[in-house]
Amino acid sequence: MAKKRATATKTKAPTKGHGASGGTAGEAVPVVGAREPCPCGSGRRYKACHGREAAHAVTELVRRPFEGLPGECDWVALRELVPAATVPLTLKDPLPEGVPSVTLGTVLPMAWPGLRRDTGAVLLGLQNDAASGDISRDLADTLLRALAAEPGNPVEGRRPAQDGRRLQDLLDLDAPFVPEVHSGFEFWLEDADAATGEVAASLERANQAAIPTVRLTGVDAAYWCETPEKNHLRWVMPHPEEQLLDALARLHAAGVSSLGDGTRLVGSFRAHGLVVPVWDLPVGMGADEVEKPAAAFGERLSETLARTEPLTAEERRARSGFTNRQITLS
Repeated sequence: MAKKRATATKTKAPTKGHGASGGTAGEAVPVVGAREPCPCGSGRRYKACHGREAAHAVTELVRRPFEGLPGECDWVALRELVPAATVPLTLKDPLPEGVPSVTLGTVLPMAWPGLRRDTGAVLLGLQNDAASGDISRDLADTLLRALAAEPGNPVEGRRPAQDGRRLQDLLDLDAPFVPEVHSGFEFWLEDADAATGEVAASLERANQAAIPTVRLTGVDAAYWCETPEKNHLRWVMPHPEEQLLDALARLHAAGVSSLGDGTRLVGSFRAHGLVVPVWDLPVGMGADEVEKPAAAFGERLSETLARTEPLTAEERRARSGFTNRQITLS
């Protein structure tokens, strides 16, 4: 059920003297070895001074980092499920001079967190390791640095300041968020057809690693994917977890949790605070064939979510089965 990302070589982590831990207000304190003197001049070791704040920032996980953003469920899907996709982003403030556009991409070449193209356009990578416990703050920090970067340069990862801005502070929350799923990573290049040599070979390797994926059009944040053994539908849902699991259990106990002959609701996983039910589909069942059954299931689910009576014994058993098979990706 986990995502299969494109193979790419990650850039090295910032070395001594680079990056920031979010130390004193208005001043970035460089990250150094835990036993070295803290660069702030306190005379204490880094781990006992600003390193303590940095460690706290890393371990304090924001459970729903994309909450409040338009398309929260799609943000989760692009982070965890979809190999290749892009979304144009609209900022609250006007774009800086020389920046024609900002685009979110699932993953960028060399796994760069961000990239300023030669044209000045900005690409922001979503599927990168988090430097802190708040992916939204990590992405916002990368975005701000990409906007200010010289054209033709990548933006490397670093730990953001603890009080740094988040995506919710930077993006226009009224703008639509509609992903475009791609069959490959040609969006990395402004003219992929002209790629030659190692660039073309790297692109081909990345494309071969991408699982074919399609976003359904009739329901929100549901993604069909094709694997050699069977196909799947993975549907990121916004409903409160306990309420959703109760509803899924009711539908399963009633024998109406499938999406048609040969399909089966096999469980769910939790990602960034949201639940993602997963169905097994027969090989050969394409995304178009899933559209109507998924829409019908969505209607059944909406009706069932409104029920508040206690679960029956059979429904409790079904719920227990879902819970025992649930995994957490974040």
